[in-house]
Amino acid sequence: MHIGLHISDFTWSGGPDTLARDLTRVAAAAEDAGFAKLSVMDHLWQIAMVGPPEHDMLEAYTTLGYLAARTSRIELLAWVSAVVYREPGLLAKLVATLDVLSEGRAALGIGAAWFEDEARGLGLNFPPTAERFERLEEALQICLQMWSDSDAPYQGRHYQLERTLGVPRPLRRPHPPILIGGSGEKKTLRLVAQYAQACNLFNGPEVEHKLDVLRRHCADVGRDYDEIEKTVIGPLDPGPGGEKVDELLADMRHLATLGITHYHGSVPGVETLRPLELLGERLIPAAAAL
Repeated sequence: MHIGLHISDFTWSGGPDTLARDLTRVAAAAEDAGFAKLSVMDHLWQIAMVGPPEHDMLEAYTTLGYLAARTSRIELLAWVSAVVYREPGLLAKLVATLDVLSEGRAALGIGAAWFEDEARGLGLNFPPTAERFERLEEALQICLQMWSDSDAPYQGRHYQLERTLGVPRPLRRPHPPILIGGSGEKKTLRLVAQYAQACNLFNGPEVEHKLDVLRRHCADVGRDYDEIEKTVIGPLDPGPGGEKVDELLADMRHLATLGITHYHGSVPGVETLRPLELLGERLIPAAAAL
């Protein structure tokens, strides 16, 4: 099992004055510790489960571009891009640019968006749920077309592109992998089966059931279920001295029996670097053997 680091909070002790340097140290430590992926949230305000909206939050793709220049091996992505925050043609271009400048380390994490307060607060488009899912499917189609050899027009219900030209193309072939976040059984997991290379589920008792639903969707659309990377997101707290690592490993061992191959999470006190060191010393090597 691979382990990924999700940076969900930028309100660190040094404040904005040292944030660039602190973020560089965290990214370098994560890469040195053996984390497979490094992600940031695609939010403009902090989300309630992490902190108040006034906490510091960096824009995702600007941050990922910065991280591309500060790392050399780790995969980079937004976990996950809110589909209605950017036009799909621009999103496809952003991910392709990140892939080229990171020398083939970008992925597209994408979802239907949910944080209405930040969207309304900053004047962003936030249509009803059904329309956001329609836009999500069209955005997936547009990204795949722009990363292909075709520059044909695209005519959808919500998006119309006269020429889907995207150059340079991403370095990853056939294209940067797509991860769709969410566990909705009727729409989200169907879109995973049809378009994505990875799903992302919340760690919890419903994981096995959600994977069964994904398996049925794969059968319905003629997709090989085993082609899809199964990921979960959950806490990654080693404890002050690493005392919680065994508990994390036991949970991951169970998830591995269900077919989960990537565990992604935020690390409390990540800016101190010590938790990353503990995870790199004890958790990551042991998880790799699961």
